[in-house]
Amino acid sequence: MANGSRQAAWEFFGTELKRRREDAGITQVELGARVFVSGGYIGQFEQAIRKPQLDVAQRIDEALQTDGIFERLCRKLIDDPRYADYFTHVVELERLATRICEFAPTVVPGLLQTKAYARIVTIAANPFKPDSYVDEIVTARLERSLILDDATRPEYWVTLHENVLRIPVGGPQAMAEQLEQVARLMRERVAVVTVLPYRAGAHAAMGGMLKLMSFEDAPPVAYTETEYSGTLIDAPAVVAHTQRTYDLLRVAALSPEVSLALIDSAAEDFRRCASTT
Repeated sequence: MANGSRQAAWEFFGTELKRRREDAGITQVELGARVFVSGGYIGQFEQAIRKPQLDVAQRIDEALQTDGIFERLCRKLIDDPRYADYFTHVVELERLATRICEFAPTVVPGLLQTKAYARIVTIAANPFKPDSYVDEIVTARLERSLILDDATRPEYWVTLHENVLRIPVGGPQAMAEQLEQVARLMRERVAVVTVLPYRAGAHAAMGGMLKLMSFEDAPPVAYTETEYSGTLIDAPAVVAHTQRTYDLLRVAALSPEVSLALIDSAAEDFRRCASTT
């Protein structure tokens, strides 16, 4: 489903939610209390500013006695076989975000990946899948990165652990091209990238990757991910805690200028290695 069609479908979801809620004679605050979100969130669902997660859609059906219509709509809109179930909603939110902050402990974030690097990472995680599956996943990842080409692209802040610069994903040629792309995007001011060096030692996000997203007309959300699962967080206190975690990472990281020099140096090392093999 194209982005425009998907947004129109979410707008239908919101319009239908408002109609069914008003027919039931309850306010946004009352419905929010029944489904364990704020009344403001219900208003954002109705305006298609924020998309509800599947469990919230299910509770809305129960509260309004709508025979599963919102669950079915939600499943249809978030169903994309190219993404893991826990990540589909994150993809939607990336398209709406005005600011994205990300910490990557082991691999280059998807929004910055080259085609070759994305393919290698995908195969490593899916060694028994056919090429058709790998191609579909890689295409989806490259499509996600198009938000950085848009004139209204979000501010994109990235902190890479030094692991990301040193682990030879796909060999020296692929790594050189990948790090050169990161450096290019830094120079073009598409992204602000800093590196958390090994010498920083223990750090605030030892558990894994972290993404924070801010929006023009909606509260911020956080997303954390381990190897086989991800968690989207919108509880204000927990989001504030993850923001503090990211702030601590940035304090411990090298400056953008020093980070760029380190990335250039690592890319040059891989390029030199590639030329001798």
